[in-house]
Amino acid sequence: MVGESLEARKKIGYLPEGAPLYGDMSGLAFLNFVAEIRGYRGVEIKQRVNYAVDRLELQSVVNKPIETLSKGFKRRVGLAQAILHDPDVLILDEPTDGLDPNQKHQVRTLIKDMAQDKAIVISTHLLEEVSAVCTRAVVIASGKIVFDGSPVEFAAKSSTHNAVIVKVSGAVDSAVKTGFESIQGVDRVEAADSEGALMLVPTAGGSIIEDVSLFVRDKNIDVDELYVERGHLDQVFRELTNAQ
Repeated sequence: MVGESLEARKKIGYLPEGAPLYGDMSGLAFLNFVAEIRGYRGVEIKQRVNYAVDRLELQSVVNKPIETLSKGFKRRVGLAQAILHDPDVLILDEPTDGLDPNQKHQVRTLIKDMAQDKAIVISTHLLEEVSAVCTRAVVIASGKIVFDGSPVEFAAKSSTHNAVIVKVSGAVDSAVKTGFESIQGVDRVEAADSEGALMLVPTAGGSIIEDVSLFVRDKNIDVDELYVERGHLDQVFRELTNAQ
């Protein structure tokens, strides 16, 4: 990388935070400009631009001024310039920040599609991005790597990982709560919200859903909701980074 930095850069595509672009240019003019900067000439420019436009599905807006496009399409144009030279590695800085839910879904779908033939590195503070598109998560705090693993392993670090949320029909009496506390593997029972739902927290993140389901059935307890909490990513992030 150090010895052949120019060759390495040819294999990397980069989308800066906010996808800064030249607003007065059309998407096509901008991509032609990027292609020329990357050293393409003549028919090669047209081939590379067409590849990027087709991959990001920009046909309907590519001739419009960039400043008139929605945030979602602006982000797509930014992604198009990043993949124009078909790099092996993509580095994306906050790729969905500031987008509405529909736009986020569109961009994440594109990222997952491109991940089939590229290594993609995403820098983000949106923890929902981890479970939405990532196969590996690395958390850095104060210049140190404090976590490196899969999104599932990241969620498993939460103190509420595998907790079971139970919302009983009607009022919860002390006998029901005591019964839940007696289930094998349950460490504690606490309020899950202000509407009466309970959270049964397992010992050491173990799986208790089957035992809880059997208990509810055997005791004929009417429930409105019963589901497994996989863990709060923001809680894990705070615990990991505040320890530094």
